[in-house]
Amino acid sequence: MKKFSFSLLFILFSVLISTAQKAELLVKRSDKGLYLEHKVQAKESYYALGRMYNIDYKVIAAFNSVDYNKGLQIDQKLRIPLTIANFKQEGNKGTPVYYKTGNKESLDKVSQNNNNVLKSNLRWWNDITGDEAKSDTKLIVGFIESPSMKSVTIAGKPIPEQSVFHTKEQSGIDETEKEEVKKTEPAVVKEEVKKPEPAVVKEEVKPATIDQGYFKNHFQQQIKSSPITKNETVTSGIFKTTSGWQDAKYYLLIDKVSPGTIVKVINPTNNKAVYAKVLGEMSGIRQNSGLDVRISNAAASALEIADDGKFIVKVNY
Repeated sequence: MKKFSFSLLFILFSVLISTAQKAELLVKRSDKGLYLEHKVQAKESYYALGRMYNIDYKVIAAFNSVDYNKGLQIDQKLRIPLTIANFKQEGNKGTPVYYKTGNKESLDKVSQNNNNVLKSNLRWWNDITGDEAKSDTKLIVGFIESPSMKSVTIAGKPIPEQSVFHTKEQSGIDETEKEEVKKTEPAVVKEEVKKPEPAVVKEEVKPATIDQGYFKNHFQQQIKSSPITKNETVTSGIFKTTSGWQDAKYYLLIDKVSPGTIVKVINPTNNKAVYAKVLGEMSGIRQNSGLDVRISNAAASALEIADDGKFIVKVNY
């Protein structure tokens, strides 16, 4: 009976440890980008972890520089990359991913350390109204959509930047301008619809031709803390994605640059520019041979690049 009780307690203890690990996801940073740390449990495989964290198991192995054919060891620690495929920093539903704050850390710093996530979303998800985060606290900075983890839905909606900042210095920051644009654009479009000039309305709903992309303000905020150090002419190709055509969110693949970094991309033939977010690296893929970067097809269209092969662009970051 004692042996049975001991075995039962051991099983329950193991289940609690496993559940606790899955219940709280704490984001960490490396030169490769944001990631979660996972301690391997009994009978777990790369494939199982891929399903758990909603990411290709081969990507997990590559991020850890290990061979997925060799299997896993119990208590082995793996870094689970947070990419556009499994990590979202918009909306209000999913398994929360937390960031542990430092001493007197501002929301600006929290945002910069987590892919420049919108501060309005940080306030919404964490029910805060100021620009300071309490020291040594855990803030939600995004969500994972996982079939095996508990999902939550956060009520309410983002708190507009303009309702939080009132000083002259703060009122001019990029995030405030973006929130104001979001509020005023629908009213402008409605007024234009009433006028007999539908062509003007069509031009107004193409943000790519007006503000050079969704991430322009993010770039301007980024260079305040990390001034531009690279100004290069590179050989580029294109990768296909559905993003960017309606929301002007442009993306970029480039080696040795942290995912989440915003890069200014310029077409030297016409000096048109867009701002693209880095998704990941290109190394190790045969199709990328001879290329320094790849930009999304929507970004290439905004730059008026018609060549589907190799072409030259300038990058600043």
